Formats: sequence, C-alpha cells, structure tokens
Amino acid sequence: MEFLVSMTGNPGPLRVLIIEKQMLFAKAVAQVLSADPDVKVVGIAAGRDSAAQTKDVDIVVIDIDTEEIDDVVEHFKNRSPGVKICALSAHTQGELMQHCLCAGADAYIVKDASLQELQAAIKSLGEGSSYVDPRVAASLLRRRGPSSRSTNELSPREREIIRLIAQGLSNRDIGRRLVLSEKTIKNHVSHIFAKIHCTARSQAAVHAIRIGLA
Repeated sequence: MEFLVSMTGNPGPLRVLIIEKQMLFAKAVAQVLSADPDVKVVGIAAGRDSAAQTKDVDIVVIDIDTEEIDDVVEHFKNRSPGVKICALSAHTQGELMQHCLCAGADAYIVKDASLQELQAAIKSLGEGSSYVDPRVAASLLRRRGPSSRSTNELSPREREIIRLIAQGLSNRDIGRRLVLSEKTIKNHVSHIFAKIHCTARSQAAVHAIRIGLA
C-alpha cells in the first residue's frame, strides 16, 4: 500500500485532528476520512484549547462557526508552523471564506459539501495545495464583478481565466465560455500558474480570492 508522506516528513498517512463541538457530526467526518488509507484521524476535540498535543498533526479540520479563525491560526501554527488549517462552516458567505483565507486558513469547506469534496480538500492540503468551496467562490466572484485592482503580473485575458477557474470551470468549459480552444486555455492556465507560482487550480482560486483579482 502506498501512503502519502505526511507534511512533517515522516512516511505514513496524513494525520488529521478534528475540532468540532457537535460530536455526532465530528464522528461522521472522522469516519469518512478514516475510510481513506492515506488519512489517519488522530483525535477529535470540542475546542482548540481541549485539543491534545498538535506537533504531530498535519491537518486540523475545525468548525470556525464556534471558533475565531484568527485565534485558531495563531494557536495551531505557533505550535506547528507546517500544519494546514481546513475551515468548516455552515455559512456560504464569500466574505467569510475570504477572511478565513486571509487569516491563514488553507481550505474552506461548507458543511453541506459532499463527502467526496471533503476528501478532495484533505488530499489537496496533503499535496501542498489549498482548497476553496467552489460554490462559495463562484458566488463571491459573481457578486464582485470585474476587478478594479491593478495586477501587473496577469494580462486582462489571464485575469478573466483565473476568475473562471475560481468559479470551478474546467479548461473545456472556459474555452466554451470565451470561444477559445481548450488547448489555448490550457496554455493560458500554464502561464498563469508560472506567474503566480502555483501548481494546482485550487491554489489559483485561492490566489484570486486572497488578492482581490475578482
């Protein structure tokens, strides 16, 4: 069996800590994640202060509806700088997601997301990427409209494409929307990744939201 390498450099499954006051929900999340051999749930706690030692944890999944995200990031990343924070919330407000990302969270998932989406988010964090709920990102970008912020690194076309990436569109869908070939879109995406120093679409979406490209 091939395991992912945990972010502390040790071979083995990704070690996940769940912080959630609703124990029934927390156990359900733990059961879903534990079904993946590349993930090991190392603990469930009702709050950050009651969590056990976190230095050997790779990812903290935390309900930010009951915890202040700024305090959460400071609490865990001061103890383990390499830990990834996956924010869980019942809220779909794009502004809340943006606040979480700007505060230092690495992923944002709405609680009614599918189990597959939660697993995908954890895997993305394990691979060094970020993750945002595509529904919330799309809603945020639609409400904001075109960006007025100056972004020297990206061309107008690339800004247009990264907005569509953040809305969860594939290269094929973007090509159809912009009446361009899928190959042309793929080339644009490669240039975008190189310019903003990312390797995954989820990272590009987070970049767009964090710096106000949308």
